[in-house]
Amino acid sequence: MSTDVQGVKEPRLPFPPVVIGIAGCSGSGKTTLAAELARTLGGIHFHLDNYYLNLSHLPFEERLQKNFDDPALIEVGLLATHVAALARGLAINRPIYDFSSYTRVVGRTVRVEPAPFLIVEGLFTLYYGVLLRHYHLGVYIDTPDHICFQRRLKRDVEQRGRTPESVLRQYHATVRPAGILYVRPSAIHADLTVDGTGALDWKVERVMTELRMRGLLATAG
Repeated sequence: MSTDVQGVKEPRLPFPPVVIGIAGCSGSGKTTLAAELARTLGGIHFHLDNYYLNLSHLPFEERLQKNFDDPALIEVGLLATHVAALARGLAINRPIYDFSSYTRVVGRTVRVEPAPFLIVEGLFTLYYGVLLRHYHLGVYIDTPDHICFQRRLKRDVEQRGRTPESVLRQYHATVRPAGILYVRPSAIHADLTVDGTGALDWKVERVMTELRMRGLLATAG
């Protein structure tokens, strides 16, 4: 067993995992698809949101002003190191992000063991060039803006205690502009584009069919 380097620990899997990148705008359905694929394939659902920068050095009021729909707010170096390690079949110690305080939990991590399939998911999964090299399959969820907003509104009001007015303000101020500027253009890097308005089982089957066509289901078997 080797020493721990940037949260990466030995030992490794006896085969390289199949890595799938899933991107889409906020509310596109990417998280639901990634979670279901991880369950179906017996893989890891790896969410980029855990890698937001630690803003503990800033007063809380300043943290609130940050635009979390900007790819610059992700610690890309650590993220790329961890994805690369998991793609080689190595375990990592993933950071824990506290979204109530916009800080990283000090002294605590989550150990993520490698698995035959690694599903990397987030707004900027297909945006960062350092991640693209690891994907065996890139998937973009294409969902109209009005559907994305309806889903985000329902989630934020019911699960996060937000008011409809605050959700609407944030959507127009940062969420939709970031989608137009960063997320939608990253679809050019996808190997497969899936209609985000379709049924979940249909979307899963689209990805599974593409994996079979590429011989990727047998790779990890």
